Amino acid sequence: MRDEVDRLVEAWRRERPELDVSPMQVLSRVTRLARHLDLARRQAFAAGRLESWEFDVLSALRRAGEPYQLSPGRLLRETLVTSGTMTNRVDRMVARGLVERLPEPSDRRGVRVALTPAGRESVDAALDELLLREQELLRALTDEDSAELARMLRIVVAPFDDVP
Repeated sequence: MRDEVDRLVEAWRRERPELDVSPMQVLSRVTRLARHLDLARRQAFAAGRLESWEFDVLSALRRAGEPYQLSPGRLLRETLVTSGTMTNRVDRMVARGLVERLPEPSDRRGVRVALTPAGRESVDAALDELLLREQELLRALTDEDSAELARMLRIVVAPFDDVP
């Protein structure tokens, strides 16, 4: 089986034989897969009228478990955006009825962002649709192949993540 990356790598080897282009064998495929995944994500979220960033915020709240609330600071860490961006996003999601701001129980000056029932319904439906599309992207792999690919990608990605 051949793909577009094989063609690109062969061309670079022909044109620049002095270079080791072997990283392209992996990373060009990761890049191409990321494009397909991005498209699948946008399609899955569009079905529920969500933007990708809305899914990110809603899913962070949903993963937090009951009562599905997080501080704005925790949301920043979960979604990797600035505080100004998060404020704007929460404002827009409050207007859509997907989240609400609640007073922080331990500090009246603080707030918590909470998932509304509509937000929970939206994120659950979007996740269902996303998983169907992701399974389709990986359909050529056996369960064992998928587990091995996940293991190898973890080795490459883990140094970039700030996980204890």
